[in-house]
Order: sequence, then structure tokens, then C-alpha cells
Amino acid sequence: MKPVSLGLDFGTESVRAVLIDSSGDQLGIGVDAMASGQIIDSLPGTGEKLPPAYALQDPADWIASAAAATRKAIDASRLDPAAIVGIGVDFTSCTMLPTLADGTPLCQLDEWASVPLAWPKLWKHHGAITQTERINAVAKQRGEDFLNRYGGTIGLEWFFPKLLETIEHAPQVARRAEVWIEAGDWFVWQLVGGAAAELPRSTCQAGYKAMWSAENGYASPDFFAAVDSRLAEAVRDKMPGRLLSPGQTAGGLNETMADRLGLPAGIAISAATIDAHAAVPGVGEALPGTLVMVLGTSSCHMLNSTTGHAVPGVAGIVEGGILPGWFGYETGQAAVGDAFAWLLKLLNLDSFDDLSEPAMKLPPGADGVLCLDWFNGCRTPLMDGSLKGCFNGLTLAHTPAHLYLALLEASAFGLRWIVDVFRDGDVAVNQFVATGGLPHHNPAVVQIYADVLDSAIEIHPSEHGPAVGAAVLGMVAAGSEKSGFADVGQAAAAMAAVPAARKHIVHPRPDHVPEYEKRYAAYRALADTMADFHHARR
Repeated sequence: MKPVSLGLDFGTESVRAVLIDSSGDQLGIGVDAMASGQIIDSLPGTGEKLPPAYALQDPADWIASAAAATRKAIDASRLDPAAIVGIGVDFTSCTMLPTLADGTPLCQLDEWASVPLAWPKLWKHHGAITQTERINAVAKQRGEDFLNRYGGTIGLEWFFPKLLETIEHAPQVARRAEVWIEAGDWFVWQLVGGAAAELPRSTCQAGYKAMWSAENGYASPDFFAAVDSRLAEAVRDKMPGRLLSPGQTAGGLNETMADRLGLPAGIAISAATIDAHAAVPGVGEALPGTLVMVLGTSSCHMLNSTTGHAVPGVAGIVEGGILPGWFGYETGQAAVGDAFAWLLKLLNLDSFDDLSEPAMKLPPGADGVLCLDWFNGCRTPLMDGSLKGCFNGLTLAHTPAHLYLALLEASAFGLRWIVDVFRDGDVAVNQFVATGGLPHHNPAVVQIYADVLDSAIEIHPSEHGPAVGAAVLGMVAAGSEKSGFADVGQAAAAMAAVPAARKHIVHPRPDHVPEYEKRYAAYRALADTMADFHHARR
């Protein structure tokens, strides 16, 4: 039997498990919705109301849904679990939490269950605006070199702003915490067990979300002390562990988690990776110049390049951060699938089918309606989570289809802006691959993207690109003797690449391209105006 790997993909609402063998055959898929999903209104159990900017999760859901999804995948595959040689994990990031030294999340202790900041902060948690501003102000005042790797700005959704938020707004939680950790690292820690001093931390998560580099480690103690002495103490005393690259072996599956997942103990576990980053090996791409677009609740756009240099507005540049041997660039849009879902709910409609057909019959430009897609802030290139979205140009003659097309176009314009930032920064973008559930469930998105980019876009056949990528990393973690692969690139090509004859390509519509050039210019002008207006009001 060919060696098999399990990929576990932790999203905003659910966990996906994919079983795939070394030749790329997907043997079984399991999906399980987390019981609490996004915790944005009130805390489970206690009913404690949350502020509007909060977005939390329940760590008990992570284990329960991972176990359920894994068992579903095994049942679907009818596979003997003994064939599984490796497990890879990808996770939303930065999703982070405080724990005790044994890994127990503080929110699972009775005395902290009603304290919101004792719970894991989901990637989209936006409670740390003032803390982010202070971290950036201090970094710029001190001329910190690490800013060059992040387009000059530390993001609102990152690790240290969220840690500082807890220090300032729930100091009792910060004092009780013994370990601060990314959720992906926490889950891998649960899989392999062991003392906190040896817990496996991902260089991917640390590099892109926690100002870490292989050359210098985390930012300096002096920098953290200049921000807040308590932050410096937390970094020094409460971030134990060893840094491992995705694909490196974190350890073997322990007995406790083996029982929960229905697997034999001892399976090799890869260090975690960020969900969007996993999509690069998950679509079989290992060469530079291909922008891999992970289209979901939000979107992340991953690019490998032969060169690494500062590009203003790019959220993260990490050598080897996506795949070994290349400089990995991360960009993203903070609201995509959830913005479409919001509009459906606002219009009291059940599905995209009710809007897509009439919207796609409208002329490009939605008869004058122009949207700005900052409904959860602007990630790339402005790195400002406080910005707000809008619709402009509405009249009484416009319909829900006009709103929907304008939102689709706004999302495409936001992507075009990202591509322009890369190219203006002398980073080549040669081709596009889309993955995730959104391209399959809402093909109108990809068509509009192709029109606005004036470029063909490949839709990878798997709806679970990150989970496949996690499985690739799990296979590599098993070692070449068990997997037959020497590195991630070799495994990705064998397990996830699509032959040219089977590729699904969406081409731009030539008659739409000129009008979208004009509308893109209008979008950029609207973005400038609304950013100035927003900051003038603050």
C-alpha cells in the first residue's frame, strides 16, 4: 500500500481532514463544523457579552472537530489507519491563546471562563487597535529593521498586539498565563505532548505574525520594553519552545490524541503552518512567480520569489517562509467570502444563485455603482484594520444585482492593487492559481478577477487546497524512508500538481477589460478619498 498522509485544515468555522496517498489520490475527506464557530456575540456557557470588535474561538472545538473530521475521512476512505505515516496541520493565523504550563487553555478553568480575553483570539479579532498603533509608533521611532519585512507596518491581527491587549485590558489573565502560543502550535503540542520548554513552534507563524526571523529571532528585548515592560517580561518568560519549519518533525502522535482521532500512536507530526501558506504545496506549486490565491472568508495571496526585499504594503516577507529555497511573500484581503455572505444576509437572500445570474448580465462597472471592500479593514497594502467599506453612486434605479456586482468588482480591484504593489516593487507575478471553496461555489468571483487582472486564472480542482498542503507537509515529516520524498517541492509535485490537460482555466473577457481599467482607476481614487476621510474623523 502507498504511504498515506493526513492533512488537518483549521478554518474560521470548521475543520477539514484529507487523506491523500503519495501519488496524489485523495482517499477520503471529512469536514466538521465547530460547535461554537466564531464567537462574536457572547461567550459559550456564561453568556458574557462581547465588544463589537471581538472574535474568539473555543479550543475544545478544535479537538472535537479535528477528531470528528478525521474519523469521517477514515470512514469515507475505508482505509486501514496503519497506512498513515504523517500528519500535517494548518491553522488560521494569527489565532492565539494563553495557557498554563501543561497546555491547559485558561478559558477552560472555571475562574476564567467568563473573561473574554482568557479565550483564544481568532485571526479576525480586532480589539487591539490602540496597541497596534503603539507598537508601530515605537518601532518607527526606534527605526527597527524588522519593519522592512512587513511593508513598514505591524498588523492589527498579529500576535504581539493581541498579547499587549490582554496585558492592558485583562491584566489578571496576563499574570495567570504561563504560555502564550499560536493556536496551530498549541494543537501540534497537543498531538505530540511534552513539556512546555520543548513545545514545537512554527517558523512560518512566528515569521509572518510575530516579528521573528532565523537571523535575529524575535524583536529585541529593548524594543518590547520600550512598548511596555510587561510585554518584554511575557516574551522573555512565557514563550517557551523550539522553532521548527513546516515539514520538520515535531514528534510522534501521543496515545491520548491517537485515541481521540482513531489513529495509531507514533505517527509523525509536522510543525504547523498558516492555512493560506499550506495552499502553495496544496496546489502543487513550488516555483516562483505564481500567485496562489486562497479564497475564503478572507483571502490570502501567497507568492514565492527568487528575491527578497522590502515592498511597501506587503504584510510579510520571510526567507523559506512558504517553501524552502525561496522568499515567501504574504498579502491578503480582510473581507471576501464573509463580505459576500454579509450582503446576502442584508438583502435577505438564500444563495449566490439568486444574485449571480442577473449580476453577470450587467455591464462592467455595475451601472455606476462603485464599492470599496474594506468591510473588515484593509490588510494589503494599507495594513489598517480600522478602515471602513462603502458603496458609492447608488440611485433608486439600482437593484441587489448591482450591489453584488459592485462588491465582486471591488474584491477584484483590491486584488489588482496587490498585484500592482508586487510589480511596482520588482517582484514578478507571472500566473494565478485559485483554491479554496469560494472559486468552486461562486465561479463569478474568478471570472471578475480574470477580467480585472486581464489574465487567465487556474482553478485548482481541490476545494481543500490548504488541507492537501498540510498532508504534503505531514508526508515530508514522516521522512524519506517512509514517504519516498526528499523535500516539500518533490512531495507537492507528486501529490497535488494538476496535469496541463486537466487544468481548469478561466480566461478574461476581452470586451470587459478596457472598462475595468477605468473602473480600477476610480476604485483607487475612492480608496484615497475614503482613507483620508476616515483618518480626518479620528
